[in-house]
Amino acid sequence: MAGGKKPNDKSGKSSSSKSSQSNNKDEKSGDAGKLKAANSINTRHILCEKYSKKEEALTKLRAGAKFDEVAREFSEDKARQGGSLGWKVRGSLDAAFEKAAYDLEPSTTGNPKFGEVKTGHGYHIIMVEGRK
Repeated sequence: MAGGKKPNDKSGKSSSSKSSQSNNKDEKSGDAGKLKAANSINTRHILCEKYSKKEEALTKLRAGAKFDEVAREFSEDKARQGGSLGWKVRGSLDAAFEKAAYDLEPSTTGNPKFGEVKTGHGYHIIMVEGRK
């Protein structure tokens, strides 16, 4: 019986290392679909008081305009540097804004991945440049 267990153990080990390799692959592919937890984000936004203005800004973004350029043109807040809010830690932003922002993948102003949210301040179009 002991002889029967050893081959099983060896095959168990090799299948175990195979599953570790496949787990690594799964983790890598999982990273693409799932964001790692972050405590702070480098974020930009476009704030519009009116829905119609927000829709105009979205139309430009979808047509390929750079996020920072659209922010300079449309945003109605003090973040005039292309909508940059800088690094913000969890808990420092409006709850609805923060949830939308932390759900976004990091992207660049030239090819932004953005989200939308309405808060007490107005309509926001949000993008995230970095997470840590």
